[in-house]
Amino acid sequence: MTTSSPDSILLHPGDNVEIALGNLAKGTRISQSGVLLSAPVTRGHKIATRPIAAGDPVLRYGQIIGAATTDIAPGDHVHTHNIGMSEHRQDYDFAKDIAALPAATEQKFFMGYPRSDGRFGTRNYIGVLTSVNCSGSVARFMAEQAEKTSWFAELENVDGIVPIVHGSGCGMGRHDEGYDTLFRTLSGYAKHPNFGGILLVGLGCEAMQVEDLVGAEKLRHDGNFHYMTIQNSGGTRQTVERGVDILRDIALRANKVKRVRVPASELIVGLQCGGSDGYSGITANPALGYASDLLVRQGGTTILSETPEIYGAEHLLTRRAISVEVGQKLVDRINWWENYTSVRGGEMNNNPSPGNKRGGLTTILEKSLGAVAKGGTAPLTDVYQFGQIIDKKGFVFMDSPGYDPCSVTGQIASGATLIAFTTGRGSVSGYIPSPCIKLSTNTAMYENMHEDMDINCGDIADGNVTIEDKGHEIFEMFLRVASGTESKSEALGFGNAEFVPWQIGAVM
Repeated sequence: MTTSSPDSILLHPGDNVEIALGNLAKGTRISQSGVLLSAPVTRGHKIATRPIAAGDPVLRYGQIIGAATTDIAPGDHVHTHNIGMSEHRQDYDFAKDIAALPAATEQKFFMGYPRSDGRFGTRNYIGVLTSVNCSGSVARFMAEQAEKTSWFAELENVDGIVPIVHGSGCGMGRHDEGYDTLFRTLSGYAKHPNFGGILLVGLGCEAMQVEDLVGAEKLRHDGNFHYMTIQNSGGTRQTVERGVDILRDIALRANKVKRVRVPASELIVGLQCGGSDGYSGITANPALGYASDLLVRQGGTTILSETPEIYGAEHLLTRRAISVEVGQKLVDRINWWENYTSVRGGEMNNNPSPGNKRGGLTTILEKSLGAVAKGGTAPLTDVYQFGQIIDKKGFVFMDSPGYDPCSVTGQIASGATLIAFTTGRGSVSGYIPSPCIKLSTNTAMYENMHEDMDINCGDIADGNVTIEDKGHEIFEMFLRVASGTESKSEALGFGNAEFVPWQIGAVM
């Protein structure tokens, strides 16, 4: 049970640290535990509530977040100077803590775009998708020129023409994990319900061949899909001219689709965090987790990702897996990451960034325990590879790096039509074609960056609202933004630089 006072918060009765709720001076007597601060402690950082001997576990959320590297006295600042990683061994206890959520008592709806494959979009963009970096500039030329035309100005139901460009597609193996991952990503974007139509543009000689992407089956059920290569179209100028004509046909067809009333069960939300701080696991993440549960209760889908950022907390998810097989899928991905980092001279505890640490976080174990709170309490329905199409309802996991733009790219390729993104340090980004809702973990950052933040969750720590109340507020914003209300990142014009496919393997 969480308890708080004006200057600190204790997250679990068994914890031996509490969290500062403000910048506290040396000599301050903490009202929660009564300890006297031996040093200044910054907002969001940890304070020892009792003696912790060197080698003993440090506990937050009732879980081990690391081990003391030296003796720690009550009132000491607990941070990277006196805490390190502890042995990472977990009891996965597969499928032992499954608690099905009750169905919602009231059905909720949003206004979405119906697609011929049975899915529903929250936006209606036209995408100029590229198979390779070499066709990126031509795709941008097409989109820019098309949006200057008179026919584009007359469109009422199209949100924009978007070039989807990246830095890969060639200089890579054609029969390896990296190729398969990029293939899934590009295919997922081509099929995405937030696109009303797609023009796929390649150079012609790249490893990621356009013909392979198109394949034997149509990438889009609605048929509003065309493709071309620069080498077969006469070079840059002729490709752009022809491409703009094709985009006109695609856009006019997409413009005929209008929003309809859709059950919230058709919404797919990607759960993300970035620029995390000591408040993330106290305010925004558990509030987003509550909103996730509300959507799952409606029959909808939420996607947790960033595998390196659940490391050390994956046992909390395997216990909620609907079967041993689903739980093992998650463990298999953890094992893959341990090998992936070790053979490249890295380590899983490298994940907390300098900004995370300035915000009060120490080890990856601590960061992960706060990060998994975004997933609420719903059973874990399935585990997916990066960019693999989500075909199950409920709460699911998709494997990805902890790098936010890359992780969101995978979630969108998998089908996320909305992104909810918590941040404590102040991440700024957006992810066309799926709108992104930004949730601030603390009030000070929200006030400083209010033009970028959609919801302030810092008022939970301020004692003004409950996690449940904030969860309902977030869920209602899901429905409004899904129905067409602009998020802050959309209003600022984000989205053209955040398509970041996961590059695995050698660049040759």
